[in-house]
Amino acid sequence: MTAKNLQDTTTLSNGVNMPWFGLGVFKVEEGPELVNAVRKAIQHGYRSVDTAAIYENEEGVGQGIREGLEAAGIQREDLFVTSKVWNADLGYESTLKAYEASIQKLGLEYLDLYLIHWPVEGKYVEAWTALETLYKQGRVKAIGVSNFHIHHLEQLMKETEIKPMVNQVEYHPRLTQKELQQYCQANGIQFEAWSPLMQGQLLDQEDLQGIAAKHHKSIAQIILRWDLQNGVITIPKSTKEHRIIENAAIFDFKLSDEDMQRIDSLNQDLRVGPDPDDFDF
Repeated sequence: MTAKNLQDTTTLSNGVNMPWFGLGVFKVEEGPELVNAVRKAIQHGYRSVDTAAIYENEEGVGQGIREGLEAAGIQREDLFVTSKVWNADLGYESTLKAYEASIQKLGLEYLDLYLIHWPVEGKYVEAWTALETLYKQGRVKAIGVSNFHIHHLEQLMKETEIKPMVNQVEYHPRLTQKELQQYCQANGIQFEAWSPLMQGQLLDQEDLQGIAAKHHKSIAQIILRWDLQNGVITIPKSTKEHRIIENAAIFDFKLSDEDMQRIDSLNQDLRVGPDPDDFDF
């Protein structure tokens, strides 16, 4: 089912509802611009915010959340907040400590989703057992991973008790990762896109321009709509209010099967980030 509006959610394997659409804050530095972006996104109806320890902006995100909740007149429970444990902290005790540091910086009592940021060989299984502990204690509503290939997921599920509820990966028309998405679907793991707009590299692509013109939408809106129609949660980054509004204005049109196939055909297995198998951790 494709989302009908900005607040629509998908149900994760453990029954928790996660919004299909959210705000990403990768590479947004601490400061008023960040606080303002988070606040404005919440005011304009966003109900999901995604950050990570390594972004070094959790304090500003927390401030933006507090201001946004107040401005929108909603409660903490109405918002879905994600953060991630960084590679240097992967280990049982160190992951638990990293979680405490994140919620302290964010000024929150719990996270909705906590992810292992990268599959550091020899460390991610132990870190996952810490996430399982946090989950069982009710400190986090859902747990998942980021940048995991099929072989990482297989090892994790073989050696641990709870399977990941989410796998957040680089995903855009140049990197569709179909096999990985099908594997996640078959195993009840929700697929989520980071860098859905390929960090702006697709905004003058001809096929996308044609589809955008046909629907009277921007290329960004076409890509984000493609995400949702593919059953992929998406978290585009922006700090500009008009762009935050525009990115989310994708619920009043539908891409045809032909549009979807044309966008799929742009795949070149091209990454803007590192390959999880070669990342120099």
